[in-house]
Amino acid sequence: MNVCKRVFFQGHVQGVGFRYAAHGLAQRFPVAGYVRNLADGRVELVAEGAATEVDRFVQAVARQMAEHIGSREELEEPARGLTTFEIRT
Repeated sequence: MNVCKRVFFQGHVQGVGFRYAAHGLAQRFPVAGYVRNLADGRVELVAEGAATEVDRFVQAVARQMAEHIGSREELEEPARGLTTFEIRT
């Protein structure tokens, strides 16, 4: 059964390659979803897949971008049936 997590990263997360790092990491995990910058300066990451893989992916993003992240908020949502991972604008 797939899960979906929406994660909001706050800090100095725009203009530092966050979206591209997340996209690159997503290629290493069996997850789908997207990452995008928000107008309020946060980055939104949506990841869907097996619960263990989604958690591993989110943790990998958090580790790689730790120096830029001040805080993060995670929300669980129903799976949507996403099939790819993309950078959205």
